[in-house]
Amino acid sequence: MAEPNRKEKIDKFLEMVEKSDNIVFFGGAGVSTESGIPDFRSVDGLYNQEYDYPPETILSHTFYRENTEEFYRFYRNKMLCLTAQPNMAHQKLAELETAGRLKAVVTQNIDGLHQLAGSSKVLELHGSVHRNYCESCHECYDAEYILHSTRIPKCDKCGGNIKPDVVLYEEGLDNRTIQEAVYYISNADMLIIGGTSLAVYPAAGLVDYYQGDKLVLVNKSATARDRIADLALQESIGELFGKIVI
Repeated sequence: MAEPNRKEKIDKFLEMVEKSDNIVFFGGAGVSTESGIPDFRSVDGLYNQEYDYPPETILSHTFYRENTEEFYRFYRNKMLCLTAQPNMAHQKLAELETAGRLKAVVTQNIDGLHQLAGSSKVLELHGSVHRNYCESCHECYDAEYILHSTRIPKCDKCGGNIKPDVVLYEEGLDNRTIQEAVYYISNADMLIIGGTSLAVYPAAGLVDYYQGDKLVLVNKSATARDRIADLALQESIGELFGKIVI
């Protein structure tokens, strides 16, 4: 049987979406790059720029503890993209949720763009730049406070160091968030995986809990999981989702 052409694949994707009412979306950095937020592993990502330390080193728990001021210099410059706006993928996912057909967004992103687009059930595996807390008294601060602080941000109430509520390398994921993600993925009738190479574990392992027959992978480049997908599309996720009629 001949391999389906691009139009046939897109049509098949749209048909799957139309016939599904328990959709879960699992997304990675590629969802946000179309909003102008750089990822780590793309050609234009942070890994291909020059710094005194590799980004993976800077964004580690050890580096945060031992070089907190340098961590924040990088974090403010490269991780706080607070002017970014949701793209068509974010918008369509929010519309699908409003229509009752999408049950949850599971995301590896920390930018809050899904919520900004109107999604309410967003499971943030790696936390969010919009939540920050004092390590001493646990007072909460928003991303704007961190952006406009200098050196190491300090708590207004007690003077303690403020830490972003993001999962750094060497830190574990939140168990409750993982359990919720497993619940929604295992009960979905359609799982759409978008904008991720599925290279980061344990988050990538969550897709193994899907039990249905509408597993769709959408990424600009091929992934190691394409062979197990019911449909794999190498497309711009924003352009593809723009074709969804709700």
